[in-house]
Amino acid sequence: MVNCYGLVTVKNKPVPLKSIAVEVSVQGHVATVSSTLQYENQEENPLEAIFVFPLPGEAAVCRFRTKIGQTEVVAEVQEKQKAREQYDDLLSSGQQAFLLEESDESPDVFKLSVGSLPPGEKASVSLDYVTELAVQADDGLRLCLPAVLNPRYQPQGSDSGSGGSALVSSVPTGSVPYSLSLSARVSSLHPICRVESNCPLDPLNYLNTEKTQATVSLAAGHQFDRDVELLLYYQDTHQPTAIVEAAQASAKPGSLMGDPVVMLSLYPEFPNDVMSSMTSLGEFLFVVDRSGSMSCPMHNGSVAQDRIGSARDTLLLLLKSLPMGCYFNIIGFGSRYESFFPKSVEYSQKTMDEALQKVKAMRADLGGTEILQPLKHIYSQPCLPDQPRQLFLFTDGEVGNTKEVLDLVKANAGSHRCFSFGIGEGASSALISGVAKQGGGHSQFITGQDRMQPKVMQSLRFALQPAVVNISVKWNVPKGVSVTPLSPPIRVLFQGQRALLYAQLTGKSSGDTEGSVTVKYSLAEQPVENQLSFSLKPAEDTGLTVHRLGARTLIRSLEMEERQGDGKKKGVQEKVVELSVQSGVSSVFTAFIAVHKVDGEAVQGPMLRRQVPTPSVFVPLKQQALFKTSLSRRTVCGAAVNMSMPKKMSFNVQADMGPLGLGSKFSKMSKLQSEDLDCPATASNPVKDPLLQLISLQKASGSWVLEAALAEVLGKTEEEVAKPKPAPVGPQK
Repeated sequence: MVNCYGLVTVKNKPVPLKSIAVEVSVQGHVATVSSTLQYENQEENPLEAIFVFPLPGEAAVCRFRTKIGQTEVVAEVQEKQKAREQYDDLLSSGQQAFLLEESDESPDVFKLSVGSLPPGEKASVSLDYVTELAVQADDGLRLCLPAVLNPRYQPQGSDSGSGGSALVSSVPTGSVPYSLSLSARVSSLHPICRVESNCPLDPLNYLNTEKTQATVSLAAGHQFDRDVELLLYYQDTHQPTAIVEAAQASAKPGSLMGDPVVMLSLYPEFPNDVMSSMTSLGEFLFVVDRSGSMSCPMHNGSVAQDRIGSARDTLLLLLKSLPMGCYFNIIGFGSRYESFFPKSVEYSQKTMDEALQKVKAMRADLGGTEILQPLKHIYSQPCLPDQPRQLFLFTDGEVGNTKEVLDLVKANAGSHRCFSFGIGEGASSALISGVAKQGGGHSQFITGQDRMQPKVMQSLRFALQPAVVNISVKWNVPKGVSVTPLSPPIRVLFQGQRALLYAQLTGKSSGDTEGSVTVKYSLAEQPVENQLSFSLKPAEDTGLTVHRLGARTLIRSLEMEERQGDGKKKGVQEKVVELSVQSGVSSVFTAFIAVHKVDGEAVQGPMLRRQVPTPSVFVPLKQQALFKTSLSRRTVCGAAVNMSMPKKMSFNVQADMGPLGLGSKFSKMSKLQSEDLDCPATASNPVKDPLLQLISLQKASGSWVLEAALAEVLGKTEEEVAKPKPAPVGPQK
């Protein structure tokens, strides 16, 4: 069992990790992140430090190096078991070694072993990773540096594996014994409008008059006890772009690293006549995590809402926004699962009211986090005729069998689209993003009320869009050039949502330097075609970021192929290892190992092992027994956005709001408590946003009844609200 709230080392001895320094280089839609960890052995004996930490689920670790004194050693990628054996042999012989490996259970968790560090010695460990930046509902590009690592529930009977499953030591807020410094350099083809964060930033510093380059830093003194999120806003974010990256000079031509690689950012535009007739049909199944961990706060900040409360608020927005005539049901799960209704019911005022009453009573009281069983039950039920089934999964993502869940979702993607919501910091990006990717849907991370509404409405808009089918990609390149796709076939497209494609370009053209890609698909039985042209000339100063992201994409596809074949498909694992070693990109079958030779002398004395703590959100003592050892991570937000109301009635809550003139009232109103849970404002039940109050009064048809409760939320008397109402309009129109 994991003690989520306790001392890290015996006898209160100092933890060897002292600080983390992060440098970020952003190029448009991708980023390279370099982290340097400073260790110091303040004990009297040689030390082995174990640090289990989270990374973004889509990240690719591509460089690992260590420095002791003036000697720097760059790690090499090896087959994982071979690297582990070498590491153990080196420690047994008194040598210094460092091992970095990806968890067998989830690709967003890594374990770093710092071995045989002599007494009084300092060591610096640096690792680099590349990652894509996710596009948000307000067009911001999101980079998250996860700090929170929650213990993940391992379902009974599951094999937790061995890789990366070291004991996770965690400490309460404010007790993390290391600090974080962060600086970022941002470059874009389009002007940089602003950079926001959930943590204090120093002012944005533009480096040129075009505002296409800038630097920004985290304010000094940040305690790395919560996720750090950067949101980047460019002009013309939705413009399709293409980057061709030059080959690595030392690599063999014809290999992935020895050829140029192209990355395309596509933003499909659907025909207006199709979008204007979006479907109102569908069966919406809301699958809600009610395990004990959902009672934890959303983040480590002050007056944080609990996760189950955030799930209730998210459900409120969705239930109030469903189209009339659709069907829905709500399934809560933990160690067991239960449904609100025996089967899906038609959406009406009566069924919505009944569901909302049950949502208000919903608590985190169903034990551990076992997602597989409710999903298997849902997939076994026949779909309703002419009602496309859409799954909305809400979870804090604390499971140890992520890959098993993703395989199940992918196997049923033909008849079930799956949209996912990660609730609170620590939610596994590998699980949340992976479920949406494999289920043909879209993922969101909810870490507070500030950005919840646009995220929820974006996912619902995507769910109401007709499914795109028969997607094909055709590359058009000059004679003498061939294309090898690195990305798996596109399985899902949404209006205005980015799709990234990677491909290897082999050979040279004698004349033409232009290429293009054509994406064809069917939407509402209409053929649609989008095309993007690009120059074959490599861009300058991109390093190998695009190559590594392309390698990561191919590696993840091959790993999925190997799992679904139960390891029986010959050559897949060997191909992953070969590609990982060639590109220097991490995989589940490889590890980084660095060896520091100490002048031929073995380190003397008995070696101690210490767990370096990771910050955690508080877990009540009575819930701690629900968790078994494994691993986790994730998110957070901040900033004002324009909020549109669901259904037909919409307005900007920061504008004047027509004849009622309520804009200033909304901006000045103190946070009102929701009828949701008649409780005072506390860390577990903070005050509610006025917008959620307003939505809670909305009827299934999208209208409001003109009554005292509505007037109170609007900050007016009933007479003031009724006065500008046109005479023909009744109180319920």
